[in-house]
Amino acid sequence: MAKRDYYQVLELTRSATEAEIKKAYRRLAMKLHPDRNQHDQATEEKFKEAKEAYEVLSDAQKRAAYDQFGHAGVDAASRGGQGRDPRDAFGDIFGDVFGDIFGGGRRGRSQVFRGADLRYELELDLEQAVFGDTVNVDFATLGECEDCKGSGSAKGAKPVACETCHGQGQVRMQQGFFTVQQTCPRCQGRGQVVSDPCGKCRGQGRTRKQKTLAVKVPAGVDTGDRIRLSGEGEAGRNGGPSGDLYVEVRVRDHAIFERDGAHLSCEVPISFKAATLGGSIDVPTLDGDVTIKVPPETQSGRVFRLREKGIKPVRGGTTGDLFCRVVVETPVHLTREQKDLLLKFDDSLRADSRHHHPREESWVGGVKRFFTSLGE
Repeated sequence: MAKRDYYQVLELTRSATEAEIKKAYRRLAMKLHPDRNQHDQATEEKFKEAKEAYEVLSDAQKRAAYDQFGHAGVDAASRGGQGRDPRDAFGDIFGDVFGDIFGGGRRGRSQVFRGADLRYELELDLEQAVFGDTVNVDFATLGECEDCKGSGSAKGAKPVACETCHGQGQVRMQQGFFTVQQTCPRCQGRGQVVSDPCGKCRGQGRTRKQKTLAVKVPAGVDTGDRIRLSGEGEAGRNGGPSGDLYVEVRVRDHAIFERDGAHLSCEVPISFKAATLGGSIDVPTLDGDVTIKVPPETQSGRVFRLREKGIKPVRGGTTGDLFCRVVVETPVHLTREQKDLLLKFDDSLRADSRHHHPREESWVGGVKRFFTSLGE
């Protein structure tokens, strides 16, 4: 009899993910398992078919061969499993499918645990973020115990076999008609327990300690960027690898500049005289002062763009620009004489307001037209 397409057997598309394959097989396995369908030969054959499809599609190499050559690409591997009881086959891969639920794993495998990742928030000045810097960071972490070197045992003592799992690291539990294998709760999968614990770490193999690291901050980082320091997190357990340290950048507000990605902006106050008659003013940049020319009759709020005076992004690309917004500063603390001169000057302007105040006249005209239209 010709074999059915494995994807059809599991009711999946060829683009199915690993998680979708496991989910589909779990659903069929619970429905077709021989213990639930005793003396039903047809259902047992379907279970074997689903098991065979899962074994191929859950293995990346076998799946690639099947996708390219069909059944011919995996028949040799499939024949290796012939003659086995389908119940045994189900038990072999039960841990792969349900391990995330019951904590199961393969018998006798030592359970090592990777250390936890840590997060550190690093505050930087704008100049540090733009040009880069090396900053020392201090943080608390769980490191390998120096006295027992991570074993958890006192000096001269050795771990003994766990009495609960008899050194296997796994225990078997009955879950209805399933036999579930899971990590031993006493030894946490190590197969051994500490009979004489280390006095410093109390058998944990790790102690809390303060750590200082020099973090190299690359030029151009911004708030929200993360710097990953591999292996600088908490120490692992049972010989597992250490976690990572993630340094999250936050750039402090600057007294002059505001940042928007690669661009910078700032406000530059100018005098009434400079705005009216024009002139030159010095504006700050991250590379030093730059002189810009202010043309006559410059209005408050006008923006001058200084190309490539911004920030070069950390991931590369074009250097940003600096946008300088001029603000005409109103004189304060005027003397009586200065106020009289200003009144005379204003009177002279009002004599021909349309010529000297075009924006004001335009705005007043617009207001009049608005209220006229409301009365119609």
